[in-house]
Amino acid sequence: AKIDFFFYFVLGLLFILTCALVYVTLLEETPHDTAYNTKSALVFLVLLCFCMTDHVYGYVFVFAAYWRFWLCVSVVYELFLIFILFQTVHDGRQFMKYIDPKLGVPLPERDYGGNCLIYDPGHPADPFHNIWDKMDGFVPAHFLGWYIKTLMIRDWWMCMIISVMFEFLEYSLEHQLPNFSECWWDHWIMDVLMCNSLGIYCGMKTLGWLSMKPYQWQGLWNIPTYKGKIKRIAFQFTPYSWVKFEWRPASNLRRWLAVLGIIFMFLLAELNTFYLKFVLWMPPEHYLVLVRLIFFVNVGGVAMREIYDFMDDPKFYKKLGQQAWIVATITVTEFLIVVKYDPNTIMLPIPFFVTQCWTLGIVLIFFWTLWRFFIRDITLRYKETHQRRQEGSSEQDRVPGHADGSNLATSGRSKLNGSMDTVRHRKS
Repeated sequence: AKIDFFFYFVLGLLFILTCALVYVTLLEETPHDTAYNTKSALVFLVLLCFCMTDHVYGYVFVFAAYWRFWLCVSVVYELFLIFILFQTVHDGRQFMKYIDPKLGVPLPERDYGGNCLIYDPGHPADPFHNIWDKMDGFVPAHFLGWYIKTLMIRDWWMCMIISVMFEFLEYSLEHQLPNFSECWWDHWIMDVLMCNSLGIYCGMKTLGWLSMKPYQWQGLWNIPTYKGKIKRIAFQFTPYSWVKFEWRPASNLRRWLAVLGIIFMFLLAELNTFYLKFVLWMPPEHYLVLVRLIFFVNVGGVAMREIYDFMDDPKFYKKLGQQAWIVATITVTEFLIVVKYDPNTIMLPIPFFVTQCWTLGIVLIFFWTLWRFFIRDITLRYKETHQRRQEGSSEQDRVPGHADGSNLATSGRSKLNGSMDTVRHRKS
């Protein structure tokens, strides 16, 4: 009971801190006083450290020291984000110079769409130059990214839905960010069909091998061969066992809403990657972008396992794990930084036909949820109740009317027994 009290107390405090961050981002005007902003950020950092202390949650982290290290890194990263959030836009961008002196400089504008002809007759020397221009370092990055995301999500349908929905998001937001403006074949052929689908396929094949593989967790020095030692070291940085995720989103309302929340947070984290580069003036090829992706790969895998365990066995896992809470907090804080540092870009009006498409999609999801988990269940219960009433009334009708002949047979036997008694009496 004491642990539950501290858990809900810290959870409430974390919610209050998040509301305070939203207030600072949207309503409060940032003072042009670096010392004051730094002190305010430090106050929030101390409170957040208290919220994310391990013993307060009473949660026992089940993975090895490597994964606990990333839990600490996620807390430090959240503290860094809050520090950046409390600075003015100018100070926040110039603070990035302390990490890399090349940062803090406005990014040059670049046209990512341009000529979308697959075969360009205007360049007889190389008519397929548009395809070769798109075949840069981001192509293997797309494949590797979705390979790792598949290892995290472990569901083919959910990965494909997130992949396709993000391309629709790029279409919808290309008026805000120039690097979202791509050719149609770059969206659907190179990204979805080639890079993303191939990464998801390879990830699912790897999951099939890992879930069936027997793990022999013997000591390193007990392994005789060098190949076995290297293999043992490599598997040290993996979970103790691989569990096949069966999300079953349509099984009940709780799982359906949880899956929708996971997809939403995944898409928001993906968008934060592009918007943070834009508002903090980081080139796409900068090493900090790669470091952030490596960070999310490590903490995201643990968070997904915690979410799945909490959904699949709520009686045993009564609380959502720490890493899942921290990843959700990080994603929201990154979005708040984007809103504060460049509200003009975020508030650019979305084209009307794009708004119509997203409104139609949301309405369809709402009505499908209403039908699947409310109307359909009520209809099934009504049919079952009506069927039971009909069966009960039919059984009642059979008893007085001798519909089944059981009472008639009984009375016939009684009459027969009576006549036999009369015959025996006469004989006697």
